[in-house]
Amino acid sequence: MHEVNHITKNSKKIKVDKEAINKLFDTKNINWIDKIIKGDMPGDKIEIGIEHIKKARVILPRLLDILLSVVNEQPNHRAVIAVSGGSGVGKSEIAALLSFYLNTMGLDSYTLSGDNYPYRIPKYNDAERLRIFRQWGIQGLISHGRYTKEVGDLLKEFQRLGQDSNPEYVEKYSWLSIYNSAGRNGLKSYLGTHKEINFLELNNIISQFKNGVNSILLKRMGREEAELWYEPVDFSNKKVMIIEWTHSSNNNLLGVDIPILLNSTPEETLEHRKARNRDGAIDSPFTSMVLAIEQEMLVSQAIKAKIILAKSGDVLSYNDYIRAISNDINN
Repeated sequence: MHEVNHITKNSKKIKVDKEAINKLFDTKNINWIDKIIKGDMPGDKIEIGIEHIKKARVILPRLLDILLSVVNEQPNHRAVIAVSGGSGVGKSEIAALLSFYLNTMGLDSYTLSGDNYPYRIPKYNDAERLRIFRQWGIQGLISHGRYTKEVGDLLKEFQRLGQDSNPEYVEKYSWLSIYNSAGRNGLKSYLGTHKEINFLELNNIISQFKNGVNSILLKRMGREEAELWYEPVDFSNKKVMIIEWTHSSNNNLLGVDIPILLNSTPEETLEHRKARNRDGAIDSPFTSMVLAIEQEMLVSQAIKAKIILAKSGDVLSYNDYIRAISNDINN
């Protein structure tokens, strides 16, 4: 497939022939997908399919309506896009497609994965989440006067089996309900906060990019202790940074110009995690709790989104999104 340039630059202004967007790619012949540069998370495997292409092409014209004015108005003609949503919604795939589209049109971009910026590698971060949940849970039992030797012994067995947040047991034992409520509050105080994620480092990267820095050291985090390093990335010709991440619409992340939200349910996210099978206990009650809390965070941040896309591929207004979420909860 031949590359085409639909962007012209006059007096530092950028214009795009949006009528050419639908002619960019042939969805019947997707061999061009092999040319796409994926995100920068080591070992992350993404598979771009027809549905991702369709959704990216729905997003692109709306994105360009906003993006071009941002790029043209910024002193260094640079903009930051954030693509957020649950694990199963296609953030990595759609971010890679949007970046490819923009690059093809001459608006050079780079896709950054926020998953590189927790303080701990995934298995240690998962362990810290569980530690906080259990610590807060036990403290909740103590503060309610419900911690006894018998309760402690039974709780240790539930913990050993990874069933201390199992809804069936929570319903059966009133003390376990107290434990889970307190543990969940502790988990909410950690997930997506400065305690878990180095937002300061990410914000500094965004600041460097928007201030015109041409070479930026970016973090790479794998899944083992030795898989942590930095690489210099050339941004001299980049006009757009796309951050794909569950937390890329987080209030702690500063400098994002265009937040995009891809909607999914916790159930869809869990199914995606099972398919990827990257970590242990992916279908545990505790994992379901983490996903539910992350979904609450996404809903609370949705009002900032410039573009919201449903799982079906339809563009939603904020009010439509809230109604859709309410229907998912009620059903």
